[in-house]
Amino acid sequence: MRDPQHPDPSEITLPRVLAALSDPIRLGLVRLLADGQERGWGELRAPVAKSTLSHHLKVLRDAGVTQTRQEGTRCFVQLRRTDLDTRFPQLMAALLSVAAADDIGGDVTAAR
Repeated sequence: MRDPQHPDPSEITLPRVLAALSDPIRLGLVRLLADGQERGWGELRAPVAKSTLSHHLKVLRDAGVTQTRQEGTRCFVQLRRTDLDTRFPQLMAALLSVAAADDIGGDVTAAR
Protein backbone atom coordinates (compact mmCIF):
# COMPACT_ATOMS: atom_id res chain seq x y z
CA MET A 1 0.00 0.00 0.00
CA ARG A 2 1.31 3.41 -0.90
CA ASP A 3 0.62 6.38 1.36
CA PRO A 4 -3.11 5.84 1.97
CA GLN A 5 -5.33 8.85 1.31
CA HIS A 6 -7.96 9.83 3.86
CA PRO A 7 -10.69 12.41 3.43
CA ASP A 8 -10.46 15.52 5.56
CA PRO A 9 -13.09 15.42 8.32
CA SER A 10 -15.07 18.15 6.55
CA GLU A 11 -15.18 15.95 3.41
CA ILE A 12 -16.76 12.97 5.17
CA THR A 13 -20.32 12.71 3.87
CA LEU A 14 -23.29 10.89 5.35
CA PRO A 15 -24.17 9.03 2.11
CA ARG A 16 -20.61 7.64 1.80
CA VAL A 17 -20.48 6.63 5.47
CA LEU A 18 -23.87 4.90 5.29
CA ALA A 19 -22.91 3.16 2.05
CA ALA A 20 -19.66 1.94 3.61
CA LEU A 21 -21.52 0.63 6.64
CA SER A 22 -24.22 -1.11 4.60
CA ASP A 23 -22.16 -4.32 4.35
CA PRO A 24 -22.22 -6.75 7.31
CA ILE A 25 -18.47 -7.43 7.09
CA ARG A 26 -17.64 -3.73 7.11
CA LEU A 27 -20.04 -3.13 9.98
CA GLY A 28 -18.35 -6.00 11.81
CA LEU A 29 -14.95 -4.38 11.26
CA VAL A 30 -16.28 -1.12 12.68
CA ARG A 31 -17.76 -2.95 15.67
CA LEU A 32 -14.37 -4.52 16.30
CA LEU A 33 -12.53 -1.21 15.97
CA ALA A 34 -15.06 0.66 18.12
CA ASP A 35 -13.01 -0.16 21.22
CA GLY A 36 -10.55 2.50 20.05
CA GLN A 37 -7.62 0.15 19.55
CA GLU A 38 -5.50 0.29 16.44
CA ARG A 39 -5.17 -3.14 14.86
CA GLY A 40 -2.84 -4.62 12.30
CA TRP A 41 -4.52 -5.92 9.17
CA GLY A 42 -3.05 -9.33 9.90
CA GLU A 43 -4.96 -9.46 13.20
CA LEU A 44 -8.36 -9.11 11.52
CA ARG A 45 -10.36 -12.27 10.93
CA ALA A 46 -13.43 -12.30 8.69
CA PRO A 47 -15.19 -15.05 6.70
CA VAL A 48 -13.91 -13.64 3.39
CA ALA A 49 -10.75 -13.94 1.29
CA LYS A 50 -7.85 -11.64 2.19
CA SER A 51 -8.34 -9.71 -1.05
CA THR A 52 -12.00 -9.13 -0.18
CA LEU A 53 -11.06 -8.04 3.34
CA SER A 54 -8.59 -5.59 1.82
CA HIS A 55 -11.37 -4.21 -0.40
CA HIS A 56 -13.66 -3.75 2.62
CA LEU A 57 -10.91 -1.89 4.49
CA LYS A 58 -10.36 0.38 1.47
CA VAL A 59 -14.08 1.21 1.27
CA LEU A 60 -14.10 2.15 4.96
CA ARG A 61 -10.95 4.26 4.56
CA ASP A 62 -12.22 6.04 1.43
CA ALA A 63 -15.49 6.90 3.19
CA GLY A 64 -13.56 8.39 6.11
CA VAL A 65 -14.71 5.77 8.59
CA THR A 66 -11.22 4.44 9.33
CA GLN A 67 -7.65 5.71 9.35
CA THR A 68 -4.89 3.49 7.96
CA ARG A 69 -1.20 3.90 8.58
CA GLN A 70 1.71 1.95 7.22
CA GLU A 71 4.75 0.98 9.23
CA GLY A 72 7.31 -0.79 7.09
CA THR A 73 5.44 -3.65 5.43
CA ARG A 74 2.63 -3.71 7.98
CA CYS A 75 -0.62 -1.75 7.85
CA PHE A 76 -2.68 -0.68 10.84
CA VAL A 77 -6.27 0.49 10.96
CA GLN A 78 -8.21 2.54 13.50
CA LEU A 79 -11.77 3.86 13.65
CA ARG A 80 -12.06 7.64 13.16
CA ARG A 81 -14.61 7.81 15.96
CA THR A 82 -13.89 11.40 17.00
CA ASP A 83 -14.19 12.69 13.42
CA LEU A 84 -17.39 10.70 12.86
CA ASP A 85 -18.95 11.80 16.15
CA THR A 86 -18.11 15.43 15.39
CA ARG A 87 -19.66 15.27 11.90
CA PHE A 88 -22.64 13.06 12.80
CA PRO A 89 -23.39 13.17 16.55
CA GLN A 90 -24.81 9.92 17.94
CA LEU A 91 -24.78 8.17 14.53
CA MET A 92 -22.03 5.72 15.41
CA ALA A 93 -23.47 5.01 18.85
CA ALA A 94 -26.86 4.20 17.32
CA LEU A 95 -25.43 2.05 14.52
CA LEU A 96 -23.14 0.14 16.86
CA SER A 97 -25.96 -0.45 19.33
CA VAL A 98 -28.28 -1.91 16.70
CA ALA A 99 -25.48 -3.93 15.08
CA ALA A 100 -24.59 -5.46 18.46
CA ALA A 101 -28.24 -6.18 19.33
CA ASP A 102 -28.80 -7.89 15.97
CA ASP A 103 -25.30 -9.45 15.94
CA ILE A 104 -24.53 -7.91 12.54
CA GLY A 105 -20.89 -8.52 11.67
CA GLY A 106 -20.39 -10.67 14.74
CA ASP A 107 -18.27 -13.12 12.77
CA VAL A 108 -15.52 -10.51 12.35
CA THR A 109 -12.92 -10.97 15.09
CA ALA A 110 -9.35 -10.16 15.98
CA ALA A 111 -6.59 -12.74 16.29
CA ARG A 112 -5.52 -13.36 19.85
